[in-house]
Order: sequence, then structure tokens, then C-alpha cells
Amino acid sequence: MALPVLSLPRGLSARLFALTVAFVMAGAVLVFLPALARYRIAYLSDRIDAAHLAVVALEATPDNMVAPDLARRLLAEVGALGIVVHEPTMTLMIDADTPPEIDVTYDLRHSASLMPIADAVADLAQSGSRVMRVLGVAPKAPGKVVELLLDARQLRAAMWGFALRVFGFAMLISAATGTLLYFGLRRLLVTPLLRLVASMMSFRDDPEDGARVIRPEPRGDELGLAQRELAAMQETVRQALRQKERLAALGTAVAKINHDLRNILATARLVSDGLAGSAAPEVRRANPRLVAALDRAVALCTRTLTYTGEGSPPPVRRRFALALLGDELAGLVELRVLFENAVPPTLAIEADRDQLFRALHNLALNAVEAGAHRVILRAREEGASTVIEMADDGPGLPPKARDNLFRPFAGSARPGGTGLGLAIAREVMRAHGGDVALGESTGAGTMFLLTLPAPGEIPAPPLADLSASEPPGTPRAPRARG
Repeated sequence: MALPVLSLPRGLSARLFALTVAFVMAGAVLVFLPALARYRIAYLSDRIDAAHLAVVALEATPDNMVAPDLARRLLAEVGALGIVVHEPTMTLMIDADTPPEIDVTYDLRHSASLMPIADAVADLAQSGSRVMRVLGVAPKAPGKVVELLLDARQLRAAMWGFALRVFGFAMLISAATGTLLYFGLRRLLVTPLLRLVASMMSFRDDPEDGARVIRPEPRGDELGLAQRELAAMQETVRQALRQKERLAALGTAVAKINHDLRNILATARLVSDGLAGSAAPEVRRANPRLVAALDRAVALCTRTLTYTGEGSPPPVRRRFALALLGDELAGLVELRVLFENAVPPTLAIEADRDQLFRALHNLALNAVEAGAHRVILRAREEGASTVIEMADDGPGLPPKARDNLFRPFAGSARPGGTGLGLAIAREVMRAHGGDVALGESTGAGTMFLLTLPAPGEIPAPPLADLSASEPPGTPRAPRARG
């Protein structure tokens, strides 16, 4: 038959009640042992005093002797089996007819500091009958030494009665203390915690309902802090869910628009193919750029639809000259501002060409829309990374934009902006194992730093090898225009 396993109650207040009772009882045990030793000494001292008073009757007789019946009565009153009083000039004695055999002797005149406790524990733990010989000085006659024989059962019974009284008193104190702590803890701690838990459970069922956000109590302790932090967290989660719901609706709309836009761009691509045979030289020179832009727009729409259904596609890495990508970017940006491509012609990187172009194009357009008149693209190798700098001479980022950089719909530097440009740039760079960060932003301009794993340098020209990595129809733009 298996024994039941004892465990503490589950409630916090009930556990504290049980622990309080246990701790008070443990403290009572520590106090009980010295108290038990003092009680034993006091008991024996009372017996010695009573024995001395009983022997005084002998001093009143001519021969210092009493009748046997009176001796038995005196011994019964004292609770002793025999009494001997040693005086400077004589020794007086009251004993039974047959003196019992002595089992143990205790001398109260000489005892070590811990001996009374050890003797008390030994007497309390003994069982059966044994005779104790106790020696001590009479309290009312310091010159007299009293020696008496006692039955240990009487002392043990008195000590057990004292122990039960102490135990009952300790239990009463423990119960009272535990009860007060139980109700006090329940009022001060458990009830507010239950309110916190109830608020969490209610908020879990419908996190978008503002009425389920906990209302903190005006208290300055840790529970008040927990309530305020929970309220702030619930409000943050609720706002995030609302934003995600709006973004989900926006994503569905973008996917539908993208599908139709891709068809429109495909039609425009067919029309641009017909412009290649135009008699106007300006049209023939501009047509490759138009074709490349349309191809990139169609590819972007396709990737957007793929991302909607399957998630963000991984970058397709290939090695190419970064300066050529800067030339292509200059052909689009220079229509609005001065673009300077200061990338070394021999610097090559290994990345997804279209995704990196998208990131750099977004940063350049952000600079243009912020009011910059000049944009500079630089790049260098630093250890195991390639650092790309995109700098402009715009007015710098406002504090709100700096605090919310790279957060969609929150990090825009201009009214009406979405902040998606920086978010897209960071997503592209992190997909490549790198990152984008704000280098500096002052009234004289802003600079962003993009990091990529460094593939090393490629040899200088032949340029044919470098241009081979470009998509067909990409024009060669001047390296700096103005």
C-alpha cells in the first residue's frame, strides 16, 4: 500500500500560513531546550528547598530523630526517597527503611554551560524507573549541602507536562501569527495578483478590445508598478495588432494592384520594343533605359506577388562591379539631382544585383524627397566587409525620424511619407548578411552606411568582363554629372 504524498497547499496565502507555523515551531524548539533545562533546575531546586525544610524538624528533637511514620510522611511531602543535609558540625538524615540503589548523580553546584540542557534531554528521553542522587546548596541556608534521592519518573512527568504546555502555547502563537499573515497577505498581495491574472486572461480572449486593458491602481509599490507595466504592454500589443490588421488589408490590396500593374507594364514593355526602330536618335538612346526600367518594374511586381504567397525570396548572389550599378543608379537619379558615383571601378561585390539596386535607389529617392541637391555614392573595403556610403547634402533627419528609423509607417522624414524605403533597404541588406545604419545626420547632410561581406577586388579593365554582369540593354552612364 503506497503512502500518501504530503504537499503544501497550492494557494500562496495557504503556503505562507503553513510556512509561518513551521518557522514559529522551529523557533519554539530552539527556545524550548534552554527553557526545559531551566525548568528542570528549578524543579530540583524546589525539591532541595523542600528537603531542607523537612530536615528542620529533626533539629527540634533531642536526638535528631523522628518516628518512622513521620519520616515517611516528610519524604512523601518532599517527593524524595531519602534526604541528607550536611552541616558544618553535623549530618542530618531522613531515609526509608531500605535505601534504594543509586543510578545517576547530579551535582547542581558544579555544571558546565551546556550540561543542564544535555541532562534535561537525557532525563526526558529516559524510560522506566531509576533513582537520581541530587546535590545542591540549600537556598535559605547557604552553608548547608542537601543531598536527596528522587524517583526519575516524577521529574520526567513534570518535564513532559511543561513540554506540552510550551508546545500548546507555541501552536497558539503560530496559528495566530499565520492567520494574521494569511489575511494580510491575501489583502495586500494575493488579491491584486488575482486581478492581474484576471486581466491577462480577459485580454488574451480579445486583445483588440480596449476595455480589457487593466486600469492601474494609484499605488507606489511593486504591484502598482506591475499593473502600470502590464497596462502599457497590453496597449502596445493592442496597437500592434491593429497595425498588423491594417497592414494585412494593405498587403491584400497591394497584391491585387500588383497583379494588374504587372499586366500594364508588360504592355508598356511591348510598346517600348517598338521604339527601338524609331528614326529619332534621342528616342533610340533613351529606349534602353526605358526597357531596363520596365523590366525591373515587372520583376519587382512578380517578386511582390511571390512574397505575398511564399514570403521574401532569398537573394540570388552573383559577382559584379559595384561602380556599374552606381552608373545605372545615376541614370535614374540625375534626372532630379546631381548624382556622383565615387565607387572605385575595380571594387566588386557578391550580391543580388536587383535587390541591392532597390535598396540604393530607395535611399537615393529618400534624399531627393528630403530636399537634397547632391547625392554621393562611395564604397570601400574594411576588413571582412565592404562598406557602401550613400551621402547627401539635405537638411538632415528630424528627431522623430531618427527615433523610428527602419520602422515602416513610422520612420518617414517628410509629411505623408511611409518610411518604407529605409525598411526595405534594411531588409535587403540583412538578407545578404549585412546591415544598414545611420552614419551621421546634421544640418549639412545625411549619410547611411551599408555593410556587405567583402568578396575582394576584381582586376581592372577589360571593361567587357565587368559589363557582362549587367542585364541586357543597360546603358553606360557618365561616372559623374552635373
